[in-house]
Amino acid sequence: MFVDTAKVFIQAGKGGDGAVSFRHEIYVDKGGPDGGDGGKGGNVIFRGSKDVNTLLDFRYKPELKAKPGANGAKRDRRGKSGEDLIVKVPMGTVVRKDGEVIADLVDDLQEAVIAKGGDGGFGNAHFKSSTRQAPKIAELGEPGDTFEAELELKLLADVGLVGFPNAGKSTFLSVVSNARPEIADYAFTTLTPNLGVADIDSSSLLVADIPGLIEGASDGKGLGDAFLRHIERTSVLLHLIDAYSNDVASVYATIRNELQQYSPELASRPEVVALTKIEGLDTDIVQMQLDAIKKVAPNSEVFAISATAHKGLREVLRSLARHVKQAAKARSEEVAEQNDDIVRITLPETAKDLAWKVKKRVDEDGVVYVVSGHKIEKFARRTNFSGYENLNRLRDIMKKMGITHELTRQGAVGNSIVRIGGEDFTLVEQ
Repeated sequence: MFVDTAKVFIQAGKGGDGAVSFRHEIYVDKGGPDGGDGGKGGNVIFRGSKDVNTLLDFRYKPELKAKPGANGAKRDRRGKSGEDLIVKVPMGTVVRKDGEVIADLVDDLQEAVIAKGGDGGFGNAHFKSSTRQAPKIAELGEPGDTFEAELELKLLADVGLVGFPNAGKSTFLSVVSNARPEIADYAFTTLTPNLGVADIDSSSLLVADIPGLIEGASDGKGLGDAFLRHIERTSVLLHLIDAYSNDVASVYATIRNELQQYSPELASRPEVVALTKIEGLDTDIVQMQLDAIKKVAPNSEVFAISATAHKGLREVLRSLARHVKQAAKARSEEVAEQNDDIVRITLPETAKDLAWKVKKRVDEDGVVYVVSGHKIEKFARRTNFSGYENLNRLRDIMKKMGITHELTRQGAVGNSIVRIGGEDFTLVEQ
């Protein structure tokens, strides 16, 4: 069963908690802290694979969870890192989070970290100093990234076949390639996309056949609108038109309009037009149909072919190969030009990390001061709020970052409620 869209719940592994421990050895009086750090949580990694061609597995397994990191232990033993979860997906898979593309896997064995595992918390051995020789502070491990991802498969092909149902696309693909699509003398025989490799001279073309388009397909009519995504990556379109059509010019214009409505960028791709099924027609009728198409497609190469009789196929394939080669050259030049022109202006990492803000608001708990910012929220996630030493450490960090000063400026006092990352505590220990 071919499936090209799926939703999946992704959860990277939680980091292990740091340990609070002190050395207890014979003849060693008042041994120092030796609590180890927690291990890092496992990542969720997607890997493109040429051996997978559908997203069907994600319909039956809609949750992907990586292993958590192990907690730290005494004698400075660090917890074991959680095992990464590596998930094979078809080449051409696009991964979105909240509608934004976070990965596009187009090559075999290409990998992308979709969700990062949480960092492990520091054990109390990490907090030993000349003034703090017996710390009882240990951090919690951070939670891993957790979200729902939308997966979409877009087939990778050099040539995309477009045309009305029963225009001869599947027959063409079966003759020029190793593909064996279902073929019958009625519309919508093709219900799922098909791929085939066509050899021509010293090159090969990967050809994609999608269900036929009808007028209104871009608005959801017929079957083709659900599969137009599979020709979005193609370098050239081969537009097939049945020679027995009463008005071939109108057929051509209808398909071109549907492509334009779906994606103007797709409609602007190089195009080759082929009049199909000419084996049963007189030469003058074939020429009349060709002339009609050329009037509405003056900038496109137009051929007359018969897949079953193997007429005109070599010329069409050579034209397609030429367009694919030109498109590849244009892409490489564009990438080189973009790399030369890009000017990267970024804030220093420390400036971005240390940025924070305080917002005073009133809710059912009364006046609450909400503190947000990447670095301070990270510290809060790693703080065990049940231990007063851990909480005092967070207060010290806030003071060093200038957050406490801003809270006081906005009217906060000792018993004021401060909220960071969903956790509430008072500004001063009560």
